[in-house]
Amino acid sequence: MSYSPRLRAGAVHGFTLIEILIVVTLIAALTLVLVGAMNGGMDGLKLRSNAKKLVAELRHARAQAISTGTVQRFTVVPEQRTWTGAKSHAGTFPKTLDVTFTGVRQVQAREGEGVILFFEDGASTGGRIQLRVKNAAWNVDVAWLTGEVTLNRGEVER
Repeated sequence: MSYSPRLRAGAVHGFTLIEILIVVTLIAALTLVLVGAMNGGMDGLKLRSNAKKLVAELRHARAQAISTGTVQRFTVVPEQRTWTGAKSHAGTFPKTLDVTFTGVRQVQAREGEGVILFFEDGASTGGRIQLRVKNAAWNVDVAWLTGEVTLNRGEVER
């Protein structure tokens, strides 16, 4: 029996490289569309990135309180969408985000201003800053006893 280079009729040839690349590209495009839709698109990305930035700034304020041995003040003004933290760090939230603050009223210097104090031992007055856009929300929680800062998905009130 000799080897014949000719293929038999009905033999399976497989896929070409171009066909495989087209399928992989379609899968990648669909994945991007689905991830964007599930996370609220660009507004969802802004929401999450601002929440992560807020967590980092609160943790920075806590670290400064511990390392310097002095009380650090973190202030949020929801109406103006602004915040001020340790070492003159300050920032704003995009206008597309809604901001609310829940915390201890006794440490607020002015009406409409939220304040979280971090103490020398790492403890804090505690509080919650919620960032919302459309049907998505993130809660940035500060524990009053330990001063631990956490980020959790929040519930949007209707």
